[in-house]
Amino acid sequence: MTNRVVLIEHNQHLLDTRVHAWLKRNDFVIDVRRPCIGDAIAPIDADVHATVLFGGPHNVYETDKHPFLLEEYRWIETCLDHQVPILGICQGAQQIAHHLGAWSGPTESVRYEFGHYEIHPSDQAVAEGFLQQSLRVTQAHFHTFDLPSGAVHLARSDGFENQAFRFGTNTYGFQFHAEQRESEFRNWQNAKWAMFDKPGAQSRAEQNDYLAQCNDAQDTWFNGFLDDFLGPKPMGTKKGDAE
Repeated sequence: MTNRVVLIEHNQHLLDTRVHAWLKRNDFVIDVRRPCIGDAIAPIDADVHATVLFGGPHNVYETDKHPFLLEEYRWIETCLDHQVPILGICQGAQQIAHHLGAWSGPTESVRYEFGHYEIHPSDQAVAEGFLQQSLRVTQAHFHTFDLPSGAVHLARSDGFENQAFRFGTNTYGFQFHAEQRESEFRNWQNAKWAMFDKPGAQSRAEQNDYLAQCNDAQDTWFNGFLDDFLGPKPMGTKKGDAE
């Protein structure tokens, strides 16, 4: 049974997220890698169950400025080749889209989402059981991405068309941060980079009100997604081995 989940983080501290909590509850091996501070990503082998690429402050197309991104793109390609499940969150979703040939960057109007915003499921998302109705989720971004060729559109918000997609059977990209617990979002509110003064951002009071309304529902939905996404399954064979 595969049991190692590789977490690609873009911060210098271990995030206390719903992903980490789910993996601990279900006795998975958590393998944290931070290429942004020099960590190498271990070669893929039979015990790799899945990978999650978290958010961060890096422009995904600036590989000259951030050469570690090249290592992460090699990792994404390797996981795609071996059919290892991939979840990209915020910057991670933009990386997957960029790697698959889609545009990623700020919108022309430079709109922000900082707070808790509703996402709305596509018809396909409802049909697949990915998301049955609109859900208010945590957001902190102003970059976005185009849908990669061949990807399935799963969710949008009023401000950003592409909030979630699926590529193939087990690669997902989320622009939003359903993985963040309340405590981590409070840290974001107090961070130097907090975007309260940006167009589209919610005030602290609005964020607090919405968080009280949506935290439990967001937690339930995201943990249900992880049950499906990370539930025990054998590692896929390399493309071409069993075709």
